[in-house]
Amino acid sequence: MTSAVTTDKSARPGYGQLLRTPGAIGFVLPGFAARLPFGMLTISILLLVQHTSGSYGSAGIVAAVTGVSMALSAPVMGKLTDRRGQSAVLVPVVLMHSAAVSTLVALALLGAPVWALALAAVPAGASVPQVGPMVRARWAAKLEGSPLLPTAAAFESVTDEFTFVVGPVLATALCTGVHPAAGLITEAVLTLAGGLVFAAQRATQPKAHAAPAGGEKHASALSFPGLRVLIVAFLGIGAVFGGMQVSLAAFSNEIGNPGANGLLYGVFAAGNMTAGIACGAIAWKIGPRRRLLLGYAGLTVAASVLWTAHSMILLGALGLVVGLCIAPALITGYTMIESLIPANARTEAFTWLTGAVAFGQATAVTLAGRLTDAHGSSYGFLVPMAGTVLALATLLALRSSLAPKAPSRIINSSAGSPATAAPEVPAAPVNERGVGHRVPVTVD
Repeated sequence: MTSAVTTDKSARPGYGQLLRTPGAIGFVLPGFAARLPFGMLTISILLLVQHTSGSYGSAGIVAAVTGVSMALSAPVMGKLTDRRGQSAVLVPVVLMHSAAVSTLVALALLGAPVWALALAAVPAGASVPQVGPMVRARWAAKLEGSPLLPTAAAFESVTDEFTFVVGPVLATALCTGVHPAAGLITEAVLTLAGGLVFAAQRATQPKAHAAPAGGEKHASALSFPGLRVLIVAFLGIGAVFGGMQVSLAAFSNEIGNPGANGLLYGVFAAGNMTAGIACGAIAWKIGPRRRLLLGYAGLTVAASVLWTAHSMILLGALGLVVGLCIAPALITGYTMIESLIPANARTEAFTWLTGAVAFGQATAVTLAGRLTDAHGSSYGFLVPMAGTVLALATLLALRSSLAPKAPSRIINSSAGSPATAAPEVPAAPVNERGVGHRVPVTVD
């Protein structure tokens, strides 16, 4: 589905103009409500199961099963969405998710063993709706050929960033200030309500693409080397989120102030959100590949000193720096998909990156939980360090894969016939007033 959008040539596209696109608010707001729970699920499970079992290790296992299930199902859900349509996939998925999470909450409060909780976590994770990629696909269909499309990409990157940092803060506040199960219950309600309202906006959803004629298959997004490298980078980012969630909670308990967990994670989130907004305001003069490498190097250095903090003030300061470093790497990685992956494989590509964050977070929660149980919170902070160091080494070794490729022949999504991918248009950075500016393209 394509909607023509007229733009005054004398006016430069900005966030305000983007949100005035007909039908945009109708899917942006419920889309945000439905994707916010993505950032709430892991920490809510962690805090609830730790409360009922008394073990961060057990809580980490259940959270990890959820994350792995989510990561494995995300690309499959993306492909189904491309073929069947968003509403056809989203409605049964959100119903299944709310039921699965409700079951998990009930089992945890009844004191069920870890194996039972892990079993219930499988459908809870596998049914997490991939709303973020669906919103991006709607923008692409709505703004095809419009100069507002790069602005939409930047807007969605910042929205993703808010989701990753606001969700855990909200969940932590609910679990520690209301009831240990309040985070998961809110997550299920938001997913159900936001998902159903989002699915009801049928006028803006992209047209479903049936399988190509003649038995030909679409090229998988995973077949592009650049995506595989970005997946490793996002695994490292997930390790930071997961390691921070477990270790900050454990540190707060160690100092006898469990409520400090919300404050410490809030400081981390504040740094993340501040940097996210700034990334959309800066007119970058260096290429995205170099920007990713520099940003990831900063994140690695910051994450590598967390384990040395033994006071709340110092840990808060270091957490702020880590938060400031995450946003440039995360947003740049998402933005690079536009130049690395053909248009008919981007929805799947976005689900791979979302799944990578979930898988990295799940692995980190498990490892940090076991280390924290055995040796204390300082050892839990070693997980973000290890994850980012390994990811940075991969980025440096395979950085040539992140260079935009020349136009290549791909399978057309509608006819199944070969088509040449159009060259990508560099995204327009956005200044503090939401106004886009074109800058020279820098080859790094």
